[in-house]
Amino acid sequence: MADLEYRPVVHDHDAFLRRALKRKGFAEAYESLGDEYLLVRELLEARARAGLTQEEVAESMGTTKSAVSRLESAGKHSPSVTTLKKYAHAVGCDVEIRLVPATAPRPTKASLVSLCSRGIPDPGQVASVPTAE
Repeated sequence: MADLEYRPVVHDHDAFLRRALKRKGFAEAYESLGDEYLLVRELLEARARAGLTQEEVAESMGTTKSAVSRLESAGKHSPSVTTLKKYAHAVGCDVEIRLVPATAPRPTKASLVSLCSRGIPDPGQVASVPTAE
């Protein structure tokens, strides 16, 4: 069997988001799942910065690649704080959880692309995985 080399697929999330926001109904659906998508983006960026595969993160967490895959996808699965801490540790980060005033402005459709392209987190986010200092 040939040796397989890990080569991550390049994904331009900002370009994807600009195109997707043009589709009818996408902005509303995206905004309704904003916190989930923000968390997923944080997870993926942290793993990419660490230069790890899902398999390597899974091994460090003591779980399976499929569990890491589910964790890194927005949708039905809401991870526990314990799971987020294990993931963060595996990628060399800490978990930070904040509660912010409900009066904090939520991003508009136009600002979603701006926030993503600058890498600035949503001010109303509940959970993030910051870069280890």
